[in-house]
Amino acid sequence: MGLVECVPNFSEGRRPQVLEQILDQIRSVSGVQLIDHTMDRDHNRAVVTFVGPAPLVSEAAFRAMREAAQLIDLNHHQGEHPRMGATDVVPFVPLEGTEMEQCVDLALRFGERVGRELSIPVFYYEQAARRPERRNLADVRKGQFEGLRDAIGKDPARTPDAGPKDHIHPTAGCTAVGARFFLIAFNVNLATEDLQVAKEIAKQIREKDGGLPGIKAMGFALSDLKLSQVSMNVCNFQATGLLRVYQEIERLAQARGVAIHESELVGLAPRAAIDAGLGPRIKLRGFDPKTQVIEELIR
Repeated sequence: MGLVECVPNFSEGRRPQVLEQILDQIRSVSGVQLIDHTMDRDHNRAVVTFVGPAPLVSEAAFRAMREAAQLIDLNHHQGEHPRMGATDVVPFVPLEGTEMEQCVDLALRFGERVGRELSIPVFYYEQAARRPERRNLADVRKGQFEGLRDAIGKDPARTPDAGPKDHIHPTAGCTAVGARFFLIAFNVNLATEDLQVAKEIAKQIREKDGGLPGIKAMGFALSDLKLSQVSMNVCNFQATGLLRVYQEIERLAQARGVAIHESELVGLAPRAAIDAGLGPRIKLRGFDPKTQVIEELIR
């Protein structure tokens, strides 16, 4: 088995010292590399990214989750982002040398351990979902901590997949554990200020409206730059790669008499998603493989 990425989200965006204690638990696992962490005060949420061999990543995630359960009380948590757990979500993502099926197995074993040792209810989502209605994280999280506190043990449809089946953890809530493909944040900027053009193209390319597999998209105005933007999450680059979605946007833009100004990668991407020579073909601005290809960051 090769490398696995883990991107847990913690319900803490206002106390840096709390996040630092959680990060220390990840750092305590030799062989795991912590490569990114961010906090958002309005959302009251932190997103952490680390990489390593599967058993070590699982151990680091468990230690971080155990620490979060001790430090975060959802009875006193408020923020803009929906949440149901102190550790709200734990996705495992296959990188080079790892198959999705291996991450599914990793997620299931991790969830069982969390339920058994931490007494936190676990719902499996995305590729690890045990029920089709639980693939979508938003559906799993519906009702949030307060709603699930009332529903678990009463509504059979909300029975957790692992851990306690009849009650929520009183302070740490419950957690969604899953396996998913690497999510790439990718934007294409159009040489027009007409926001409607970006919105129309976004609607045509996104999967939920019959567009490209694994693409979520919205149109935004970039007023300062006098451009409009098709902003995307590429949720499965193996199904729809960056070149494919770029070419489709280019085709739709040209049909409206609009050129593409540039594209941009926000954050990281796996090496497998960035073919040699891809940058110039999609007008990719400011791309630096040393800082944006995840495998390049791994010591």
